[in-house]
Amino acid sequence: MWLIPLVAIAIGGWLAWDTLSKEGPTITISFETAEGLQAGQSQLKFKDILLGTVKNLDLTADHRHVLVKIATTRQAEPLLTDTTTFWVVSPRLFAGNLSGLGTLLSGAYVGMLPGETAGKPRREFVGREDPPVLETNVPGHTFLLKASQLGSISLGSPGFYRN
Repeated sequence: MWLIPLVAIAIGGWLAWDTLSKEGPTITISFETAEGLQAGQSQLKFKDILLGTVKNLDLTADHRHVLVKIATTRQAEPLLTDTTTFWVVSPRLFAGNLSGLGTLLSGAYVGMLPGETAGKPRREFVGREDPPVLETNVPGHTFLLKASQLGSISLGSPGFYRN
């Protein structure tokens, strides 16, 4: 007769331990707007892997920015450094490319890009309004081009050498 309550307590304890062991730190990201984000539904993703969920949306004291609080998973903790970049992923025409079409059905989410070098752990960030041109760390070089006219070159345009 006492076996059933003991099994129920053991299962409850295991579920509580399992949930707490997967939790990571809570981070705060400041954005200009929180367009498309919803508390409890929007997610934090890196390479389409779920690393957290938006828990709360607040205004700053001066009402100029939105503070997004995200409860992360334990897997995200080593990626949360001062070199990490965040932005809101939503459908947009950016750099001549249409991106974020998957969010038409699933809704907007917060994207992240960890820095190439290890940085100091951090829990408060300032998010970007536009996504980075390269959303993965790829080897290569960055060049600064100076010209008197812009022509047909825009942010993210490819560069060619000898055609």
